[in-house]
Amino acid sequence: MRKALLLVDLQNDYFPGGKMSLDGAIEAIQNARLLLDRFRNEFWPVFHIRHVAMKPDATFFLPGTAGSRIHPNVGPLTGEDVITKNYPNAFRDTALLNLLKKIDIQELVICGMMTHMCIDATTRAAKDLGYNCTVIGDACATKSLSLNGQVISSNHVHLSFLAALNSSYADVCTTEVFLNNNQ
Repeated sequence: MRKALLLVDLQNDYFPGGKMSLDGAIEAIQNARLLLDRFRNEFWPVFHIRHVAMKPDATFFLPGTAGSRIHPNVGPLTGEDVITKNYPNAFRDTALLNLLKKIDIQELVICGMMTHMCIDATTRAAKDLGYNCTVIGDACATKSLSLNGQVISSNHVHLSFLAALNSSYADVCTTEVFLNNNQ
């Protein structure tokens, strides 16, 4: 089955010193780099997904800022597609679907940020479009959330969203498991 890697929103603002630093971002990008290296070594397709904020009240991923750039640890090489999106779902109003169809991709390996937002939205949309999805949980990161005055830790948010995606929308695994099963 022909597969492609989606690196979602691995952008500077999500890392220490950025405008929306996420818990686990450093570990996630280290694992994303291992995946990226495997895909490049095998000449499998790689798609870099980059969010640019368009809402007037946006505070991060602002157009033209250093924070909106893809982190240099996973920067695109010449010939790798970079998809710019303005919504959590990487398929919405982008060329992603057409590019995947053009090269007959059936399976997507998805990692990036934020687990509870763009990873969730993109994975669900991909499954609904007929793709087999694998989410690499330790190559994703998120933040703590709050609801009705209660704080939900980033670890609980992360694990809850991965658990919700697992089986119905994706196979969720670790970087190590994916790399060992795809040699």
